[in-house]
Amino acid sequence: MTGGSSQSRIGFKSRLGFGASGIGTLYRNVTEAQAAEVLLRAYEGGMRYFDSAPLYGHGLSELRLGTFLRSVDRNTVTISTKVGRYMVPPYGETVDYGLWASPLRLKPVFDYSYAGTMRSLEQSASRLGIADFDLIYIHDVDRFTHGDAYERHFNEAIEGCYRALADLRKAGHIKAIGVGVNESDVATRFIKACSLDAVMMAGRYTLLDRAAEVDLLPEAARQGVEIVVAGVFNSGILATGPGSTTTTFDYGAPPEDVVARARKIEAICVRHGIPLQAAAIQFPFRNEQVAAAVLGMSRPERIAENLVWSELAIPTGLWAEIDDLF
Repeated sequence: MTGGSSQSRIGFKSRLGFGASGIGTLYRNVTEAQAAEVLLRAYEGGMRYFDSAPLYGHGLSELRLGTFLRSVDRNTVTISTKVGRYMVPPYGETVDYGLWASPLRLKPVFDYSYAGTMRSLEQSASRLGIADFDLIYIHDVDRFTHGDAYERHFNEAIEGCYRALADLRKAGHIKAIGVGVNESDVATRFIKACSLDAVMMAGRYTLLDRAAEVDLLPEAARQGVEIVVAGVFNSGILATGPGSTTTTFDYGAPPEDVVARARKIEAICVRHGIPLQAAAIQFPFRNEQVAAAVLGMSRPERIAENLVWSELAIPTGLWAEIDDLF
């Protein structure tokens, strides 16, 4: 599972990727030493795709990832980050740090313009310490993030972000362009509107939620766009199990129908003697459009667990029973 896919046009160095939101202190504080250890263990375990974003820890994730990247051969890894936000000093303004436990004390600014895209990339290059990127995603242009302002931001991203990234791709400064969103219909709309290489689909093609099967996956197949799956645990419920009182789905309390479906899936896994987490990690790779899956981790012990789960043999009967639920 960790080996790169020979069919990937982008050329991911491993199919299992390290999502660097956790080392940006998502939900919990992570020290510099802990971040360094988890990155090293991921690399030593065979993970060669690392993904970050300016939002993660308000720049902290990219800084920590950049420190690690200077210790390895750049040619051995695939690196992606995102555009759509850059960081500025708050100058006394109150900043909502949201889910980040101990981020850099900077203020994120949404900007999907051409100039804003270039500014975001310049900041990312400085934090990561690299001059070239394998893949850049246009980040969070969806209703989940922007509500009623979604349409305006979508149009701005097409005219600004995409045009800037297309110029950089044409000049050879970046290899590939993608979008990273939470809604499959939005990703599908992007694919139809511009020439993309990849889509990072968060939470909509998982063991629990298959919304992307309706629109995104068929269109991606027609257009030759690769899919990178994020949020394989749907923000928690497939990692902790639906019985946990603190579990989350899409970063909030899970609806009753989602919990009920998760319980049925868990029961199938138990009958087959397969951990729920193993099925969650391996499920997306049943579709040939999926080139990689990114797992967010901030604890060193999670690396070994996820690597074992990714390689565990899963009987076809388990998949057939889960398919019957949809």
